This record gives sequence, C-alpha cells and structure tokens, in this order.
Amino acid sequence: MKVLIVEDENAAARRLEKLLTEVEPEAVVLARLDSVESSILWLQNNPQPELILLDIHLADGASFEIFEHATVSCPIIFTTAYDEYALQAFKVNAVDYLLKPIKTNELSAALGKYKKVFATQKPDYSALLETLRKQEGGNHLRRMLIRFGNSIKLVDMTDAAYFYTKDKITFLVTRSTGKRYPVDYPLDKLESMLDRKAFFRINRQFIVNVAAIKEMHPYSKSRVKVELEPSTDQETIVSTERSSEFKKWLVGEEV
Repeated sequence: MKVLIVEDENAAARRLEKLLTEVEPEAVVLARLDSVESSILWLQNNPQPELILLDIHLADGASFEIFEHATVSCPIIFTTAYDEYALQAFKVNAVDYLLKPIKTNELSAALGKYKKVFATQKPDYSALLETLRKQEGGNHLRRMLIRFGNSIKLVDMTDAAYFYTKDKITFLVTRSTGKRYPVDYPLDKLESMLDRKAFFRINRQFIVNVAAIKEMHPYSKSRVKVELEPSTDQETIVSTERSSEFKKWLVGEEV
C-alpha cells in the first residue's frame, strides 16, 4: 500500500506514520507533506498513491483547494481536529473521516474499509468538495496556481490587484510586487470564480480588487475613472452599463 501523508503538524504526522506502520506493516509512505502548495506540486509530478491521509486544515489553506489544481483519483482518509463537518458527506462519497487524536482501532477500521471497498473503485469527490466549500464559508477561488517559464507560483487572491486582457491573453497583477503573470482563465470564467465582495468587473478588459483602487474620478456619461495601485497604462474606466452596480459594490451592497 503506497500512502501519501499530508499533515501540517510535524508531531501529528510522525504519530500518524507510526500508527500506520503498526496497523499496516507493509505500507510504504511515499512522502509527508505539510501544505496545499507542496501537495499540489507533488501530485502534479508523481504517480498517484494508492491512498492519501489528508488533514483538512493546512497551514496555507483548506486541503480541498488541492483538488482544484491537481488530479486526485485515489481514495482519501481525511483527518481533522474539528468535528463540525457533515460526516454523511464523507460516507456517501467513498471516503472516511477520522477525528484527532486518531486512535489505532479507528485507523485500522478505516484501512479495512479502504481494502474492502475503496481500492476497487474511483471515488467521486464533487459533492464532498461542495460540502467543504460551504462549511468554509463560500465557494470562491482563494488561490491560483500559475505556471510561467520553468516556475510555478501560488498566488493568494488577497494579493491579486487586478486581472486584465491584452492580445487575447489574461494577466494577473499582484499587489505586493506589481508583477504580472499570464493565467489560464478568461475574464468571463474568473468573474464567476472570484469573491464578488472583493472583485468587480469594471469593463470588458478589467476585473479589479477593491483593495487596489487608489483613486476615482468622475468621467463622462456618469462613468467613473479608476486609478489602480499598482498602476497600469490600460484604460480603467467603468463602463456605462456597469456604473450603477459598481457604485453599489463599492459600499458593500448586493449586486
């Protein structure tokens, strides 16, 4: 049994590996990972394990974000110190759920369940992920994995100043560094993925983060010209058809 352990507490990860070898002496731990980012990179560059022991809350985010950037086709036993999640969602989606501190008999039972059922079928995580997103307080995109050259960068959406299109390519500009990165999503798709409380599509070319708005000026036909930080040489004028919604969005009204 080839197992991947994802746990951000080093002591808990060591204890889990120790329990695993006691319950399943022939198990091979392929790696011990401690974050969403490292898990994504590992899964993108290695064959699928036979089983993943996955903590729900990791240091850099909720583990369900891994599924948005990497293929996961193997069974998973989730672990967590929190019991507020809907247990039934895990049961009907061919996964198991263990509360910390994990007991030997509980891990043994979960592995037995895996051997009996999960090893012969591919689980469907779609309903489970939807439940987790709701429990986390929303289903908007929190991080984005970006490839550029031979590098991969994980960008938190709180650091995304704005998105814009140029020559049919979509770019993200970060607040912290002002650097721009090409992204794989068109603005139409991003508009539905981003947190609408933080991001607004001001025109056909731009989606802006409210935190990146430096100044605003009246423009013709009741429109608004927006100055962004970091600055851009592209035109950032709120379109006529979006001006009313934009003003409501600025003050936190539903749009």
